[in-house]
Amino acid sequence: MNTHTRDEPGRPPGAPVRAGIPEHGRIPKYYAVKTHIAGLLDDLGEGGLLPTERELAARFEVSRETVRQALRELLLEGRLRRMGRGTVVAGPKLEQPLALASYTEGVRRQGRRPGRSLVGLDRLACPAALASDLGVEPLAPVWHLERVLLADDERVGLESTYVAVERAPRLDTDFEPDSSFYGYLRERLGIGFGDADERLETVLATPREALLIGTPPALPMLLIHRVSRDTEGRPLERVRSLYRGDRFSFTARLRGDGS
Repeated sequence: MNTHTRDEPGRPPGAPVRAGIPEHGRIPKYYAVKTHIAGLLDDLGEGGLLPTERELAARFEVSRETVRQALRELLLEGRLRRMGRGTVVAGPKLEQPLALASYTEGVRRQGRRPGRSLVGLDRLACPAALASDLGVEPLAPVWHLERVLLADDERVGLESTYVAVERAPRLDTDFEPDSSFYGYLRERLGIGFGDADERLETVLATPREALLIGTPPALPMLLIHRVSRDTEGRPLERVRSLYRGDRFSFTARLRGDGS
């Protein structure tokens, strides 16, 4: 197999023309295999079953370990996913806007069915480090709501929300855990969102988080920290949202300052 080719079969739309190829034109053998496998994905279509490692190794005249390395990268990029004992072509990533909108709204806009699975809803004394974000005194009662995020019944993330009990006193009895928390605040309590501070970073899931989401611990995650305020500028919630890096991308609209 020639690994000195300057072509890149299977290059994703929008990628640089020579994405991944060094200027000297020599590429690692696994990367050549990866680009050839990527070229099969459009023909197979979403949900299409990929040939076995043994079959791919024979087709490209490489070792099975070289094939595994190529498949690992495609899995991490979200272009493939495991199903049972096989590997299938994954669908497009979910695009979540970086905006004051709920997870539910973002997933529905893409024609997917959002859902949540309750991990726990606990009432606890507010830690001092959290008090200013929620606008309460240390040790004041707060709710901690933790839920697994779903898209068409696929586990795609984990959401941890803190809100003062005084802002949502009947959260444990009036709120449906599989519904939108933002919708509950807006429709049941008349609380509107004004603005928020948000920070995005990449992390690896903890063993507990990986177990809840159903992913390997080594899978990169996208982590969003959000502190929200209501329309009057009062602190409202602090949220920690962990999204699978292979299933999500984030979008934002940027505007010029007019100068």
